[in-house]
Amino acid sequence: MAGPGMHPPGAGRRGPGGPMIIEKPRNMRETLKRLFKYIGYQRYILLGLLVAMLASTLLGLASPALQQQAIDTISVSKSGLNIDFGELKAILIYMAIVFVATSVANYVQGIASAYLSQKTVKRMRGDLFGKIETLSIKFFDTHQHGDIMSRMTNDVDNISMTLSVSISSLFSSVITIIGAFFMMIRYSPLLTLVALVTIPLSMLVTAKVSVYTRKYFLGQQTLLGQLNGHVEEMVTGYKTVAAFRYEKEAVKEFDVIAGKLKTTGIKAQIFGGVMGPLMNIINNLSFLLIVGVGAYLASRKIITVGIIQAFVLYSNSFTRPINEIANQYNSIQTAIAGAERVFEIMDSPSEIDEGSKVLSNAKGNICFENIDFSYVEGEPVLKGFDLDVKAGQKIALVGRTGAGKTTVVNLLTRFYDVNGGTIKVDGDDIRELTKESLRRSIAIVLQDTVLFTGTIADNIRYGKLEATDEEVVEAAKLANAHGFISRLPEGYNTMLSESGSNLSQGQRQLLSIARAVLADPQILILDEATSSVDTRTEMNISRAMIALMKNRTSLIIAHRLSTIRDADKIVAVDDGRIAEEGNHDELIEKGGKYYELYKSQFAGIAT
Repeated sequence: MAGPGMHPPGAGRRGPGGPMIIEKPRNMRETLKRLFKYIGYQRYILLGLLVAMLASTLLGLASPALQQQAIDTISVSKSGLNIDFGELKAILIYMAIVFVATSVANYVQGIASAYLSQKTVKRMRGDLFGKIETLSIKFFDTHQHGDIMSRMTNDVDNISMTLSVSISSLFSSVITIIGAFFMMIRYSPLLTLVALVTIPLSMLVTAKVSVYTRKYFLGQQTLLGQLNGHVEEMVTGYKTVAAFRYEKEAVKEFDVIAGKLKTTGIKAQIFGGVMGPLMNIINNLSFLLIVGVGAYLASRKIITVGIIQAFVLYSNSFTRPINEIANQYNSIQTAIAGAERVFEIMDSPSEIDEGSKVLSNAKGNICFENIDFSYVEGEPVLKGFDLDVKAGQKIALVGRTGAGKTTVVNLLTRFYDVNGGTIKVDGDDIRELTKESLRRSIAIVLQDTVLFTGTIADNIRYGKLEATDEEVVEAAKLANAHGFISRLPEGYNTMLSESGSNLSQGQRQLLSIARAVLADPQILILDEATSSVDTRTEMNISRAMIALMKNRTSLIIAHRLSTIRDADKIVAVDDGRIAEEGNHDELIEKGGKYYELYKSQFAGIAT
């Protein structure tokens, strides 16, 4: 619900020129632990992937040994080359079988990896969306909407892409390293020691570079979220942008964020891309050492040429996984940064509903007792606010912008909870009532209409999901919306575009009112529900509202004072307190705050 006082100063929901806050990274180990927990939910697919990966890896490790045996069937004597063709033929057949089997295992591994990544991400995305649906109104008031959307889309997609490639690679790398090391020891412990000389250097380079890589990739994801947030705000609010000629400034802001994203992205790619070349240099150094020492050992007939060939291949198998991880470091860092941002939302506290009583058959008695409230500590919005509303009364709240009128509604619906005092409905503290039953007894019609992509009937049915088509039509008739709906080519089956932009503002407001009619609440809240419609439409709505408000408790936040002259009680709110209350005639005669507001609208006298 939008309204005065809803957005604390400096909140994350950023407007033109607003601040940008770079998030601090979470613990990498904890993030990976939580990611592997999600992967573990697909245990059977994971098992299949491991079996295929194990088969592929072991077959790959068998290939150098077969090559060594094939090479060693060739011997050199004074008479020339001697080749054991029988043994060579058998080895070549075995090699062909190994190559075919490896291809099949790799194919199965690719399929299992795709299923694992997509099912894992589906579950993660479902948990994230489910979590978003439990968050409090305060969370959305203090976080950029575009950034939340970026976490749901970009960050989760990055995780998906990385899982589909890196998971099997990581598991395969571990087994390959172990298997290659075992074979290296088997062939030559001395050459193994030579090959291990460069490992500490590889680990040092990886550790040093990864510090900068992770920093810049996290910054890249954060800036991408801010860029999406800026675009979302500028697109949804483009009429305001155009009306105030803010286009050039909007482009400048976009360029600033995009420039930061470009700089951070370049640094991330540089540090991520430098890992592979550095590892290649270190591996080439290892290759030179192995060949040099191996040649010496072969000249002393300690090992054969075939063993040198096999050892070089096993050495490559030993170091290649490190290179693969280094080359994938970009995507891995992006996925970890994205996962951190996703888990941040998942770790956000859900809206607490400590109430246990169910509000059924509400009568509509409301009592505000000595209410204190502030959105930001030290900046009170309501101070000792007291208001008693009897069932069936029509109460109008008036006052200047920021006086606290909408805050009263936010507290009654428990979008926010009071800092002090008590709000009671039918004698029960609303904190003791379940939020579901409390909100089921209340219907709200906002000044800014909220419609969803779907049919007109679907949007009206938000008020009562199980409503029949006949009930939907009857609600539209009471809201005086049936006439314009019937004139549409598809009638109630007309599809609405995003936010109902293919309807006029007045028509959108009539649908939101029809939704409230269908909900059939005992307590009705109208946040200047007729301010966006023309005079004739307002008259039609007013007639429908009179019928709707009959025998219901109604709270009306009014800016057009002409619409609330017949209210049972008008409450003038000023600086978080009730300045005066009474009916229209009483307050005009009193000549106080309400009189000043009324005269400012109808006599042009400044307040």
